[in-house]
Amino acid sequence: MKITVTKQASNWFHNEMGLKSGNGVRFFGKVYGKTPVHDGFSIGMARDDRALHASSTTEYDGVRYFVDGLDDWFFKGYDLTVDYDEKTDGPKYEYINNGELK
Repeated sequence: MKITVTKQASNWFHNEMGLKSGNGVRFFGKVYGKTPVHDGFSIGMARDDRALHASSTTEYDGVRYFVDGLDDWFFKGYDLTVDYDEKTDGPKYEYINNGELK
């Protein structure tokens, strides 16, 4: 799984979550909601500066964005692009099939 964070999304995380270099954001699956690839689950995110068991990670503007190994099930078969949505003034997520699912 690959995580991509756009400049606009990075700006939002820095401004809204008060992030600075050395901080981290963890993405995870949570019960309730819907994504383009999951019914009954939605994506969650939380400030987490300790990526102890990260299975996928990327760094942008000094902040580490990651998925913990326990949440691999939620992202299996997909790469994640995190962008900024002007309409909702928050992050938007795009799941891109990476060929792991057949």
